[in-house]
Amino acid sequence: MICILVYLDNCCFNRPFDNQTPVRVRLETEAKLAIQNEIRGGLLKLAWSYILDFENEANPSEGRKESIRRWRQYASTDTSEVPAIVNRAIGLHRSGLKKMDSLHVAAAIEMKYDVFLTTDDGVLKKRRVIQGIRILNPLEYYADYNDRF
Repeated sequence: MICILVYLDNCCFNRPFDNQTPVRVRLETEAKLAIQNEIRGGLLKLAWSYILDFENEANPSEGRKESIRRWRQYASTDTSEVPAIVNRAIGLHRSGLKKMDSLHVAAAIEMKYDVFLTTDDGVLKKRRVIQGIRILNPLEYYADYNDRF
């Protein structure tokens, strides 16, 4: 069995804390929570990076911050800042990604993670020009369930 290494960005981690009134948000939340259950169950491996820690520490909500911080214990891999990530992030930023998004995506690419999961429309719109990582919304991840790797 192939164990997929997934990277959830901060938008993805924060989705359950968003207003759940819109159907899309509720569905993305359910998909994200199911992904986390697969991580806990060992069906998926969680990837982590220094940029997750950095961005999470800026979260003004202590409850959200702590909830996300606890997921680090499930990470099977982690990365700190290295020049290759920063250099790739610069290129991604030039292609139109926001700085923090560029760092998240660059870390996932440079560390050769399998899937980058996000609920961020800005990242999802740019994925066609990003090489080296499969970028999916949590709902798309499950839509592709029978066609994974």
